[in-house]
Amino acid sequence: MRILLLNPNMTEAVTQRLADAARPVLSPGTTLVTATAPRGFPYISSRAEAQVAGAIALEMLAERQGGFDAAIIAAFGDPGLFGARELFDAPVIGMSEAAMLTACMLGKRFGIVSFAAQMGPWYEECVESHGLMPRCAGVFCLSEPFTSITDVAAEKQDALVRLAGEAVAQGADVIILAGAPLAGLAREVATRIPVPLVDQVQAALRQAETLVALAPLKAREGGFRRPGAKPTSGLSPALAARFEHRD
Repeated sequence: MRILLLNPNMTEAVTQRLADAARPVLSPGTTLVTATAPRGFPYISSRAEAQVAGAIALEMLAERQGGFDAAIIAAFGDPGLFGARELFDAPVIGMSEAAMLTACMLGKRFGIVSFAAQMGPWYEECVESHGLMPRCAGVFCLSEPFTSITDVAAEKQDALVRLAGEAVAQGADVIILAGAPLAGLAREVATRIPVPLVDQVQAALRQAETLVALAPLKAREGGFRRPGAKPTSGLSPALAARFEHRD
């Protein structure tokens, strides 16, 4: 089984952090393949940036289709997820959706804790888009600036633990430490937070393996069937071929 871990951010060090966090839960026989966005943003932190990153994610998937059994869009907020599920045959997993659905199996309400206040509105809309607002105790984000996106997990570890405590006090039964640069942090701070933690990329990987094992057929009707062929202009060759049914 080959799982594509697709980082729609440009920061290769974040891709490696995601992969390092995922590998301890890989099943025997599963190969993890990584890809980092060739253009866009060092990290995605707003709705507008997510729209751009989503289009780049579709291009990356089109260029690699046939080379993976399932793909993970490894950015919290799931840019491009619904379009990818519509367009491609293999299962596509959103990192935030997988984390939230996993959290729902550990408690009634989950809290999302992250490192940048500007991400809050986008993350709230992500929760809403997945229909999980009734299960969400809130999105809790730090307001102070950070020095480096690659080191934010270590730099803000104590502050994130305190914020997770506030989320628990406001009714969170489970905590998700959200944002690709925080991958792996759950294991490091698990004993410092009094409720279960969900590591976003580990949850996504295990959900991806499950879907491959279940072997669901691609939708042929309904909202996620592949769109009919349509001419394109200016798209990457692989993505144009997918839309035009030339692949």
